[in-house]
Amino acid sequence: MAESITERLQRDRLLVVEVLKEAGRIRVKGAGDSCRDVSCGAAAIVDASEGPTGGLEALNPGDIIRVESEPGNAPRIVVVRRVWEELTSPEF
Repeated sequence: MAESITERLQRDRLLVVEVLKEAGRIRVKGAGDSCRDVSCGAAAIVDASEGPTGGLEALNPGDIIRVESEPGNAPRIVVVRRVWEELTSPEF
């Protein structure tokens, strides 16, 4: 059975658990509730709805992100939803 777009979106979304700026890594939790470290390096670009926001210092624990990487380019971290947007959601 083919994966639906909703399933793919949920699989690709990651929750930021910890930002390790000095080490150039972020710890994230995926759909399976397992945590893993993602090495980003100093060249990582964080992109949010408010525009490109810089490096790892722009991330916060609780942000929901998607990591896009292409060979030869710096990883691009797309902020899907900020932690403060999650907390003010009408879903609560």
